[in-house]
Parts: sequence; structure tokens; C-alpha cells
Amino acid sequence: MPTFIAIFSRAIIHLAEERGSILTLMRKGFTLPYLKRAKKHIHLPRYTYLKDMNWRDIPIKLFCINMLITAIYTIGVLSALYAALLAPERETTAVMASGLINGVATILLIVFIDPKISILADDVINKKGSYINLKNASIMMVTSRLLGTLLAQLLFIPGAKYVAWFTQFIV
Repeated sequence: MPTFIAIFSRAIIHLAEERGSILTLMRKGFTLPYLKRAKKHIHLPRYTYLKDMNWRDIPIKLFCINMLITAIYTIGVLSALYAALLAPERETTAVMASGLINGVATILLIVFIDPKISILADDVINKKGSYINLKNASIMMVTSRLLGTLLAQLLFIPGAKYVAWFTQFIV
């Protein structure tokens, strides 16, 4: 986690310097000097890493929304495949519904999550916010994704039944 946060946070800052060009960032990031510099950011997790984090500063709504969106992404394809078994007469429609499910999750991610994280990153770049806040947000996002994957285990069967039921209106 500390390695991911350190490299991810710096990548966001470099991405802003490259004016949002992922390709330029990748070319720059995979050069020998940058790989050597990234090596010094590899750390094993320690409790002291979380010491600076103020758990009260985590936006609970954002945490829960990201968790739900991650759960939807996680079950999208599998629920559609299982729905094809539940409704064999509409199996093609059910399998194709995975694209619809992931499309809805993508829209939710773009509307609710990306703007908040982008603003945090911009604030750090423009010296209006602190690196600690960006680090806290990154930890929050990773944790909510992990919990979202666990939540997906509970939503898998109901999701498949919903897809199977919904396909009768699409056909």
C-alpha cells in the first residue's frame, strides 16, 4: 500500500505536468532514471504510515459510493453470465447486459468519484492542498475498492436475478 500510494500520487502530479497525456507519462515514467527513482519509494507497510492519517477526514459518502461502484464493476460480467443460466431463453440478452452494467458503473464513477479525486490532486499540484490529504484519499479509495469487492460477493446472486428479470424487458 505505501508503495502504491507513493508512486500513484507522484504519477498524478507528473500527469498534470504532462497536461494529461498518459502516453507521455508512460514514456517518461519507464525511463531508467525514473525507474531508479521509483525504486526508493518501495516500502513495506508499517503502522507509522497510517499515523498521519486522520480517519475523521475521510468523506464517508464518497467511500460508500466508491465501494458500491466497485461492487457493480466486480459482479457485472459474472452476474450477466449467471443470469444467462437463470433465463436460458434470453441467454444472449443476459450476456450482453454485462456491457450495460459496466457502462452504468463507468458513468457513476465519472460523475461521483473522478471529479472529487481530480480536485484533490489539482489542489496538491497548485499548492492549495496537502500531500497528506491526497495520500489519505488514495488510502480511502483503495480500502473502499477492497470492501467493494467483498460487498460484491453479497450482491452477486441478487444481481444475476435482477439481470435475468430485466432481460424480459429488453428482448
